[in-house]
Amino acid sequence: MSFGLRLERLIDATPQEAYDAFTDPDAMLEWYKDNPAWTVEVRECDVRVGGTTVVAFGPDERYVERMTYSEVDPPYRLVYDEVFEKPDGSSFTTHISITFEAQGGKTLLTIAQSGFPDAAERDGHQGGWPGFIDRLEQVVATRRAT
Repeated sequence: MSFGLRLERLIDATPQEAYDAFTDPDAMLEWYKDNPAWTVEVRECDVRVGGTTVVAFGPDERYVERMTYSEVDPPYRLVYDEVFEKPDGSSFTTHISITFEAQGGKTLLTIAQSGFPDAAERDGHQGGWPGFIDRLEQVVATRRAT
C-alpha cells in the first residue's frame, strides 16, 4: 500500500516570487531550517528536467533530500522524485508535484506527495510541510522589503 498527502495554502506572494524562493539555493538555506539549532547545506541545485537538487538539513546527524526533476515549468509547476535519506541511513523515494497558481494577487501553493512507505512517514512529512511553507512565505516577505 502506498501513502500520499496533499496540501493547499494561499500564500502572500506572486507565483514568480513563490517559485523563485522555492528553487533558489540561498532561500532554501532559510526555509529548510526547521529548528534554529539546525544547519542547512545546499549541496547541488540544478532545477531543470533531469537536473538534481541535494539539500542536507538537521542537527549534527542530517536528513538529505535528493530531488530529480521530471517537469520544470516556471513559475507554475515543479514535478520531481525525491529520495529522502534519514540520519540512520534508511531512505525512501516519493513523487512530488508542486503548483503555483495565481489567485487574487496571491498564490495557491499545492503540494501533492505520494509513495510514502507507511502512514507514519506520510504523517511526519504532512506535519513538516506547513513550517516549510511558513518560512518560504517569510523569505518572500523579506525579499520584498529589500
